[in-house]
Amino acid sequence: MEFLSLFIPFRTIAIVNVQEPIVLFAILLAVILIVPILFERLKMPGLVGLVLTGTILGQSGLNLFDAQLDIMQLLANIGLVYLVFVAGLEVDTSIFRRYPHRCLGFGCLSFNIPLLAGTFLARFMGMEWKEAILVGSLLSSYNLIAYPIMNRLGVVKNEAVIISIGANIFNEIGALLVLVICLAIHNQGLNIFQIITLLGWLTIYATLIIAGFDWAGKEFFRHCGNDEGNQFLFMLLAVFIASVGAQILQIENIFGAFLAGLSVNELLGKGAVKEKLVFAGSVLFIPIFFIYVGLLIKLPGFIENIGLFKLTLIFTAATIASKAIAVLLIKLLYRYSSKEALTVLSILIPQLSIALAISVVGYQTKLFEQNTFNSLIFLILITSTCGPILTKRVAVGLKTHTTSQADTPTLSYPRQATTENKFKIVVPIYNPQTQQHLIEMAALIAKQNSGKIIPLAIATASTHMDAPQLENSLQRTQKLLSKAVRLSQLLNVQVEPLLRIDDAFAQGISRAAKEQKANLIVMGWGKRTGLKVRLFGSVIDSVVRSSHCPVAVSRLGESPTKIQRILVPIENLAAPTLQPIQFAHILAEANQGQVTVLNVCDRRTSSSKIAWRRSQIALIVSHLGLANPPEIQIIAHENTTQAILQASRLYDLVILPFTHNRTIPGGLSITDVTDSLARQLTCSLVMLGEPQRNDAPILSPNRSGATAFAS
Repeated sequence: MEFLSLFIPFRTIAIVNVQEPIVLFAILLAVILIVPILFERLKMPGLVGLVLTGTILGQSGLNLFDAQLDIMQLLANIGLVYLVFVAGLEVDTSIFRRYPHRCLGFGCLSFNIPLLAGTFLARFMGMEWKEAILVGSLLSSYNLIAYPIMNRLGVVKNEAVIISIGANIFNEIGALLVLVICLAIHNQGLNIFQIITLLGWLTIYATLIIAGFDWAGKEFFRHCGNDEGNQFLFMLLAVFIASVGAQILQIENIFGAFLAGLSVNELLGKGAVKEKLVFAGSVLFIPIFFIYVGLLIKLPGFIENIGLFKLTLIFTAATIASKAIAVLLIKLLYRYSSKEALTVLSILIPQLSIALAISVVGYQTKLFEQNTFNSLIFLILITSTCGPILTKRVAVGLKTHTTSQADTPTLSYPRQATTENKFKIVVPIYNPQTQQHLIEMAALIAKQNSGKIIPLAIATASTHMDAPQLENSLQRTQKLLSKAVRLSQLLNVQVEPLLRIDDAFAQGISRAAKEQKANLIVMGWGKRTGLKVRLFGSVIDSVVRSSHCPVAVSRLGESPTKIQRILVPIENLAAPTLQPIQFAHILAEANQGQVTVLNVCDRRTSSSKIAWRRSQIALIVSHLGLANPPEIQIIAHENTTQAILQASRLYDLVILPFTHNRTIPGGLSITDVTDSLARQLTCSLVMLGEPQRNDAPILSPNRSGATAFAS
């Protein structure tokens, strides 16, 4: 009996009901965690893995999950709303306002031609008008999932790319508007006069949402201050209030969710709250929605019916052909080059957020039959996979604005600095173990620029200024400042200590640097692992994101005064970041050292192309006007990370640009080479973060961040 009792736990596990909410949720979490990683190892998007896993777990496979379960329906509906809300957050309205006529013309052509082509093709295949028009609206949408690739290639400043990003708002609103009207006709049987009335109510509703949420958000933020938790909850409330308002009007709630994202887009800027909003959906609700989409697919019928394969191929061909026609007209209208036209086409092909929403809603409301739904889902998977691959191939070498010396950011002022423009370096002091090296590095830079360092100590406090915790914090920070002042005096550099009381370290550092008109912030390397950092980011992330000046995050294994050989890897030759080279030059001048600029190219690169790369880097570096130009080294290697790691063994310091982690729905990912280097480098390291720019959409096909040096 005792022997048999050992098997009781296994019998218990065997009879666990996978339909129970807790068990189902645990399985979903395991799938979201594991499947995207496996598919990314296979060089496939994690989105594909989540949808296929849903198909395997559903009725077409193991039959473990039922798409009709209440808990599954609830989680999937939240994921759908969140997906469309994030699509609204992604829209760059600033570009649309800067180039309204070009964006409108681009949007009209790229939306109407696929809409008409898809509609008439669907009618030719025997679909009803409502279903056919909805298919056409799906084909007309597109997602900017290739943005990280374009950013890495340095082509995001090209006019054709800018206009295609700005026109995205037209296509997404148009596709959702067609969905709302088709569903209203399907569910309520509206006539032409009722449709006009509905359009009037939609206009009023959209105006109230966009203007009302913008006003309410500004008022709420003004009264609640910088509490990111309250701001986060306000935004979530706005999404679901907009969705409820849509239901009151008897229209699809995802239309309200998109308008909510659009209304709070500029209110949030590119700050931490927006990234947390995207993160919250990207790691949980939206991946669950992708799995739910897989549950709805009936794979056996799709495999057995060869006609469904043909239907998918027809839809795919129609999407590419109609958008190619639109791009050809855009090319002729705006006089773009052939390479620009191909790049625009690669941007228009991928479909994800809005197309998925239209497919699922159309299927749930019986507008789409099972076969049509299956074909549209596979269309989305194909285009979202192939589009970025095409972008990577055709956007290489696309002409963009060249970097001039006038546009190049600088870390130094003329040697004869006045009191007003004296170069200032803020050094946040917190960890006594790293304090000395940070002060030494700041002193080296300050001496080279006839500047001064500002050791900054933050004493965190609640609203009560007489709290004992504040007194203890003040005593600790005063001791740290005294030590920093003594060390600075020994290094013979001007010092101006600063003690600040603030409610958080990151905000205190950014505010103090702005108040002091600092030119540089030098920080120590903090903890970058753990659940809290993953969810909310580290102090470093917050400072780099909000700072007005460059931030040097240092992990120094030895005194900066001993650094002689400095390595600066760069990848983007079209629009490189020059500040790491300039920063390295300042340190090298202080220690009579040498800087090497490293570029890693594909192993199959010809000698002529390597020579061309060398000349391009030399031309780029010449814009800085350095007295002692750096050495330029080109390495042909199949693995960028390994090449840089091998080269770093001969150097004392490696300087990398700081990359911001960004997330997108479904946890699609590409390798973050910078993050890998930061973990594996054994020599000293400086991550140089530039001030946050506001011209990049929040979505990208990554789970972790944009790649800084990926080949």
